[in-house]
Amino acid sequence: MKKTFKIGGVHPNDNKLTSDAIIEVFPVLDTAYISMAQHLGAPAEPIVQKGDKVRVGQVIGKPTGFISGFVHSSVSGTVTSVEPLPDLAGNPVTHVVIAVEGDEWCEEIDRTPDIKRDIPYSSEEIIEKIKNAGIVGLGGAAFPTHVKLNPPKDKKAEFLILNGSECEPYVTADDRIMKERPEEILIGAAIMMKALNVDKAFVGIEENKPQAIASMKKAAEAFPQIEIVTLKKKYPQGGEKQLIDSVTGRRVPSMGLPIDVGVVVQNVGTSLAVYEAVQKNQPLFEGVVTVTGHCVTEQRNFLLRIGTPFSKILDAVGGLPKDAAKFISGGPMMGKAVANIDASTLKGTSAFLLMTEEETRRKEEGNCIRCGKCTEACPMGLEPYLLNKLCRAGNRYDDLEKEKIFDCIECGCCLYTCPANIPLLDIIRINKAEVIKIMRNRPKK
Repeated sequence: MKKTFKIGGVHPNDNKLTSDAIIEVFPVLDTAYISMAQHLGAPAEPIVQKGDKVRVGQVIGKPTGFISGFVHSSVSGTVTSVEPLPDLAGNPVTHVVIAVEGDEWCEEIDRTPDIKRDIPYSSEEIIEKIKNAGIVGLGGAAFPTHVKLNPPKDKKAEFLILNGSECEPYVTADDRIMKERPEEILIGAAIMMKALNVDKAFVGIEENKPQAIASMKKAAEAFPQIEIVTLKKKYPQGGEKQLIDSVTGRRVPSMGLPIDVGVVVQNVGTSLAVYEAVQKNQPLFEGVVTVTGHCVTEQRNFLLRIGTPFSKILDAVGGLPKDAAKFISGGPMMGKAVANIDASTLKGTSAFLLMTEEETRRKEEGNCIRCGKCTEACPMGLEPYLLNKLCRAGNRYDDLEKEKIFDCIECGCCLYTCPANIPLLDIIRINKAEVIKIMRNRPKK
């Protein structure tokens, strides 16, 4: 039986143009530009300086807070500078720039193709290895994984759920790793189960990935404690709260977290990274990135080193298409527009999407007719038309909080369905940030 979440959702065209494109190893370039802002929370602090020699897998940035993470070099060579450089939005962020010299890896990294199945580590040792490897969530938020695997003492995890839904149109990075490396993903799940002390896990995969489902089910025969769950194709199936609803029927409360209902959610890509960190001593310095778009000459899935400029990726797929008008890091629903084509890939980069003017042109905004389509589509049960009205009224922050604007997951379903072409997502996102800022600055009682 195919499962899905109960409230809202939309059905955009899949456009999985790269589903059959096997993962190719992208060549190491002559220079890497590695950002210190690789994760949610505080950026890392550089611990190298100009002239230092580094190897692949060596720590070059250390955490600066509880929600922060280590950053490792993805190449070997000489540090040429530590300086602010524009990120994909054009904002200055500290980068470590490395001139590549060969490809020398840290000796503790196991580069053999052998799959390591035994897990001889304690829960504490697993979490420490994951932390030291700089593993973050690869489903979009890039939240440090070791924090998720160490919930508050008053919270108890009952289940681990791996997110393999990859509901975002165009993106196929997770699809490919489930087809090509299913056993390592499941060993990663078993590692996280041991860290959480849970004895049941689920892997949710949308029905439009039949080969990935078959591949994961075959590998799961050796893991009786892990169940592969086929999900209906519906966006945003990959949202944490929607996935939990689909798989377990449990509803995360307003302003709540998955752990509040006994669940920890991790992406399948994160699970693979956990396997490599714990079993192979390999930090997170590379990942699979889908390069796609109807205007792209060559549809590809690359295994890329972190710090690879987007402009160099473009060169590898036939160059800049003449009719490309917008560059997006991620998918069309929740991805971020790339303002700086010379920006480099991050740990959480999953796709590089090119779209034409015709595909991205916004239609003229009309008047809200209160048709209710945005409310029907909202997977969080909100009323986007009302939030829009309150946002435009100005200084209605208490009312916005009352209407639970902070529960918005910014999935874009409201914008997708609005017949009046009102930029609901943009308006709500801006005001949501303001409400959250006000809430954080309130004096504690």
